[in-house]
Amino acid sequence: MNPSSLPIPFHGGPRRATSGVIERVIANVPVPRTCATADPAPAAHRIARDAARNAALLSASFALPPGPLGMLTVLPDLYLIWKIQRQMVADIFGLYGRAAELTGTHMLYCLFRHMASHVLRDVVVRAGQRAVVRQMSSSALTSALGSLGATVAQRVAGTSASRWVPLAGAAAVGAYAYWDTLQVAKTALRLLDTTPRATVTYAASKNASMRGT
Repeated sequence: MNPSSLPIPFHGGPRRATSGVIERVIANVPVPRTCATADPAPAAHRIARDAARNAALLSASFALPPGPLGMLTVLPDLYLIWKIQRQMVADIFGLYGRAAELTGTHMLYCLFRHMASHVLRDVVVRAGQRAVVRQMSSSALTSALGSLGATVAQRVAGTSASRWVPLAGAAAVGAYAYWDTLQVAKTALRLLDTTPRATVTYAASKNASMRGT
């Protein structure tokens, strides 16, 4: 796929570009491809494994071009992996019968909680064994996106050397994408387990502007 055909802002530096990609990903919450089931856990784990495998194959293929050409694929790679992960999250919520509750705030938390917990620590607040999803103001969201952009850009810079070693580098990048996707699934399942249904519904009504059409 031609990187120029993707909605990726290749300007403003790595941090700003990455923040822009993240903003685009969470701006649209996809429709789930699943329906509520009485025993959602096994199906959720199957969806997670399938998504992790697809993300790994995609990321490994993007990392095959060596040198400077490989570096041009980094942001398109991240964008497409995050699209796989957000669909996975939507499908998991659908299995639990809570797809209508899923918002951009939840998506942001699920996709990046394991990577930057310090940035998103105020999104979900513990209340005993339960959790409450807090709403993010426009300024808080902008700040979070900037911090996440910096965190992701630093990770990409730290692993960029692998893209100069075509086969070994592709295997390493693919393995990370697999692990990363499973972490997203774990966060989504944990959020569903600890967040009361009514609380998430309230969050959905407050964050309706972040949902895509």
